Amino acid sequence: MRQWSWWLLILLTVLIRLLVYFPDWVERYYSQGIFPRLAQGQRLLLGWVPFSFGDLLYGFLFVALLYQLFQLLYGLIRKRFTPGSLAELLKRIFFLLLLGYVGFNLLWGLNYNRPPLAERLRMQITTPEPAELDTLAVDLLQGLNQYASLVTPAQRDSFNRKKRLFNGAVEAYGYLPSESHPIRYSYPSIKPSLFSYPGNYLGFQGYYNPFTGEAQVNTTIPPFLEPFVTAHEIAHQLGYAREQEANFMAVLACDRSPEPAFRYSMYFDLFLYTLGEISLQDTTRAKQYLEAAPAQVKADIATYRHFMRLHRSPLERVIMILYDEFLRANNQPNGKFTYNEVVSWVIAYRRTFGRTSLL
Repeated sequence: MRQWSWWLLILLTVLIRLLVYFPDWVERYYSQGIFPRLAQGQRLLLGWVPFSFGDLLYGFLFVALLYQLFQLLYGLIRKRFTPGSLAELLKRIFFLLLLGYVGFNLLWGLNYNRPPLAERLRMQITTPEPAELDTLAVDLLQGLNQYASLVTPAQRDSFNRKKRLFNGAVEAYGYLPSESHPIRYSYPSIKPSLFSYPGNYLGFQGYYNPFTGEAQVNTTIPPFLEPFVTAHEIAHQLGYAREQEANFMAVLACDRSPEPAFRYSMYFDLFLYTLGEISLQDTTRAKQYLEAAPAQVKADIATYRHFMRLHRSPLERVIMILYDEFLRANNQPNGKFTYNEVVSWVIAYRRTFGRTSLL
């Protein structure tokens, strides 16, 4: 590794850390300037590939890492490592980690440093009042009552054809007004995750690969979850890096979708988030809303809980702890609970634009 490459990576790392203090610059020149063109180019390059190229890349890197660890342990056992060779190996590993950090941020991660979406929408995010949560829960129950009867088993089964699921999510984003969503989603690149089955034991339902621009969806989760998860991952593709913002964009998109299955999926997820917020204030009240849910919703909640119990693993806890720290390190101080903040965002949006503006 040449000396100049080290200095370049160190310089870029320092600049990336400094950009935390210049969110307006990030928004203007990166999030609204460089990134949309860069991401569109990635999707144009790999969107046509029918499988997840990024998952293959991750798989290759994982195998390469295991091989390097094996060589390291074998060398240590056989005492083939000198202090100089061990230092060189550690130096190489650190260089690769630094390269990954810089690449992650330049390709997507800088979006964590843009101003909050709430500022652009002129919304004030506050802790919801009990009455606001009650109003939202009532509206969600009304929507669930309506769409639970409209989403037939055949419609759910149709998502087994993932092209229909992914096209429906892309179509939903096309209905968003420009003031809330100025970037158009062109050249879709949404793929079923190659790691869906092991992913169930790691606790993920979808993820975005910043190195390839692909959105991966775990297509083995219950079908009533898939539309909202897909819309969430598209939001990441469009530069909404923070999880509450991606959840909020998914709510906006699904709310405007003509597909009953997408609206039901959004109502279902948001209802669970809302119940979680209400239970923090009053568990009895939360149980009352749960008991008032339609039979189909109760059945889906039971299916979801059974699915989660079936795939619990010790490794998931470790992954979730690491993921929680990752979120905190990237402008999301509430960690995993950042996802739940979508409830406050929906209430703030309705408070700003009117109750009938959403849901």
